[in-house]
Amino acid sequence: MNYLIFGVYPYIAITVMIAVSIVRYERDPFTWKSKSSQLLRKRQFIAGSVLFHVGILAIFAGHLVGLLTPIRIFDALGVSHEAKQLLAIGLGGVAGIMALVGGVLLLHRRLFDPRIRANSTMADTGIMVLLMAQLLLGLASIIVSLNHLDGEEMVKLMNWAQGVIYLRAGASDYITDVHWLFKAHIFLGLTIFLLFPFTRLVHMFSAPLRYLWRPGYQIVRSRRGAKPAPTGLKPLARTSMEPGK
Repeated sequence: MNYLIFGVYPYIAITVMIAVSIVRYERDPFTWKSKSSQLLRKRQFIAGSVLFHVGILAIFAGHLVGLLTPIRIFDALGVSHEAKQLLAIGLGGVAGIMALVGGVLLLHRRLFDPRIRANSTMADTGIMVLLMAQLLLGLASIIVSLNHLDGEEMVKLMNWAQGVIYLRAGASDYITDVHWLFKAHIFLGLTIFLLFPFTRLVHMFSAPLRYLWRPGYQIVRSRRGAKPAPTGLKPLARTSMEPGK
């Protein structure tokens, strides 16, 4: 069972996420959006959205760097396992709380505002519930990590993640005996990846990050070939009133 969940399931989830996302973008691009409800209860939306997105992005970046950076690089930089563990607990805890508070605000709007609830789908609400559960599992795992400040559990998770990404055999063996909270956190995360292309989360792939460094521009109409604008009424042409002419 450990091999199926942590050795096979990751590839199924990642393959479905990538393949279905491409198909959806090509065949049904008009559904590729976040379906914002900002016009309804705007103040709560802004507060929740900022907290949630900043927290989630920080968590994602932390997981990406923390799990996929080879251990020898941390060793070469002089970063001990204990220091990395404490850094992950501190920054991950702050980002997790931010994302959880923001997510609760967004979920509260979606569940208790009749207008927003009427315009929400089961997928919209369901994925938010799963994300909240995932954040709670992640925060709960901090308690376990505090009992393993030597970084031993963290190294096991790093070896598993790198084994999966780099297609190494026996990746699931690294986390056979890790705490069940870590396993539940991994399993739910993979399930979110699997459901990702069927929900509104796909807009993450097309986030307009280029606007952060794109220079400003001004739209100007070209006058080339344009007709001059009328400035007034033209005088009527003089006609002769003499007979025979």
